Amino acid sequence: MQQDDARPPTRTAYHIGPARFEAARPEPALYIVSTPIGNLGDVTIRALETLAGADLIACEDTRVTRVLLDRYGIRTRMTAYHEHNAAAERPRLLALLAEGRTVALVSDAGTPLLSDPGYKLVEAAIGEGRKVIPIPGASALLAAMVASGLPSDTILFAGFLPSRTEARRRRIEELAPVKATLVFYESPHRLAETLVELAAVLGPARSGAVGRELTKAFEEVVRGDLATLSTRWTERDPRGEIVIVVGPPADEEASAADIDGMLTAALGRLPPGKAAAEVARLLGADRKALYERALQLKSTADAEE
Repeated sequence: MQQDDARPPTRTAYHIGPARFEAARPEPALYIVSTPIGNLGDVTIRALETLAGADLIACEDTRVTRVLLDRYGIRTRMTAYHEHNAAAERPRLLALLAEGRTVALVSDAGTPLLSDPGYKLVEAAIGEGRKVIPIPGASALLAAMVASGLPSDTILFAGFLPSRTEARRRRIEELAPVKATLVFYESPHRLAETLVELAAVLGPARSGAVGRELTKAFEEVVRGDLATLSTRWTERDPRGEIVIVVGPPADEEASAADIDGMLTAALGRLPPGKAAAEVARLLGADRKALYERALQLKSTADAEE
C-alpha cells in the first residue's frame, strides 16, 4: 500500500479520547518517531503531534501503523519503507526532504533503527545535510532491560543472533567475555534453541531473563539462570515478541601470577606506592598487601640487576 505524497496532508490534528488537538506543522526534517511496542497508550504527545503534522509517514507496514493512527484520529499519508523496498524508496524520501517536506519514520513497534533498515535513510539524509530529529519513546530493549533485574550500568545490545546454528554459536562465543549485560531480540520459534546455546557457551549458571509480549495483555518476564530458562520452552514455542537479557560474566579472582605480572608492568613506569594503588583499583584488592608485594618484586629486580 503506497499513497500519493505530492500534496501535504489535509488534516493536521489528533484526538485523545473525545478531546481534539491541532498539530502545528514541524520544521522540515526527517523525524525518527518511536511508537508503542504493544500498548497503544504508550505513545507520547510529541509523537502524536509529529505524526499528525508531518507531510508523510514512512513505515514498515502501513496496515500496522494505520491501527495507531486510527486510534488517535491521524490522517497523514503513509508510504511503505522496509528492507525489501528501501533501496528504491530511499531516493524518493530524500527528494521530499530536499523540497523542504517533513518525513516521519516509524517502525512497526518501538524505536526505529533498532534492527530495521532505517539507519541507511538516516545516514543518507545526514550526508545530504538534512536535519534529523529523534522523537524518543517506547523501546522493547529498554522495557526488557529495566524489568529483568540485571545490572544496567553497562549494556550491549546485540540485536538478532544469526539463524544458523554454527554462526549463532560463534557470535555468542565472541560476546562471552564482554563485561556487560547482553540484550538480544529473538523470534518465538528459535527461543528454545537460542537459550540452549547461550547456556552451553556462556555457562548454565549465568543469570538471564526472557521478556515476552511486553506492555501487552499477556506480558511475561521470566527470570532465572540460563539452565532453567533453556528448559522452559522445550515443549512448545511461545507467542509474541521476545527479548532475551543475559547478565554479565562473574568476576574471577586474579591468580598470584596475574597479580605479579600486573605489578611488574606497573613498576616499570611507577614507584611501588603508585603501582600498588593502580593495581588495587583495577582488581578491587587490598592496597596494603599489594604495596608489600610490590616492594618485594622491586627488591628482587634490583638485586638481579
